Amino acid sequence: MKKINGLLILIMLCMAFAVHASTQTWSDIQKEQRWAEQVIDTLFDGEPIWLKAEDHEFLGIEMQASEGNTGRAAIVIHGIGIHPNWEQVVRPLRVGLTEHGWHTLSIQMPILLNDADSFDYAPLLDEVPVRINAAIDYLKEHGQQELVIIAHSMGATMTMRYTEDVPDTPIQSLVLIGMQGGSETVYDNAEALKNIHMPVLDLYGSEDLPGVIDFTGRKAQAAASNPKFQQIEVPGANHFFDGLEDELLAIVSQWLEDNRS
Repeated sequence: MKKINGLLILIMLCMAFAVHASTQTWSDIQKEQRWAEQVIDTLFDGEPIWLKAEDHEFLGIEMQASEGNTGRAAIVIHGIGIHPNWEQVVRPLRVGLTEHGWHTLSIQMPILLNDADSFDYAPLLDEVPVRINAAIDYLKEHGQQELVIIAHSMGATMTMRYTEDVPDTPIQSLVLIGMQGGSETVYDNAEALKNIHMPVLDLYGSEDLPGVIDFTGRKAQAAASNPKFQQIEVPGANHFFDGLEDELLAIVSQWLEDNRS
């Protein structure tokens, strides 16, 4: 009887560990909560919503197209360690695109403490697909059928990982801003481009980070089999397009219009 009881206890412990492992998140949930409180308190454009990734709720900011429901939506994905209403790149696009017929949903991605570098984000990449899929499901449930992703910096890397994990994604095009392309990074974005056949815009500035500029050729070579891949360099733009927000919006909105399916 003691042996049986011991076996039962062992089985129960294993089950408990399995449940914990299945719901574990590497993201800094406390930081996400702090960001959410700050964003909601200062939000002027759009409405906060809560999406669910397994057992974890995360923030999204939804904004309707100015002309009403157009049936097309852009999921906006921020860079490393920040939030879905970040003043550089993210907010100008999530707000500005609504004037060009796009419903937008900017979502909180997994994040770490401020001193974490890109390599520390490796385990967080596993948590990306469920968040993007939650955003897709929400948009589809609310009548948005033409879906694109616009992602900046680490957000672009997360998007590349998503396309690998979900090759049959309903996403129809990608705008990747300031995306690194080296093989010695947290994820080999250039290698991932070989398997993407939807329209892709690789957008960067002439004053961007070395990890972006130095590998534009490698990214182009990797995407050579995709006739819908395009690279655009914006003269004078840094990694965050500071002071060039209007040009950023104009380029992205026009490219999206030109590449609608």
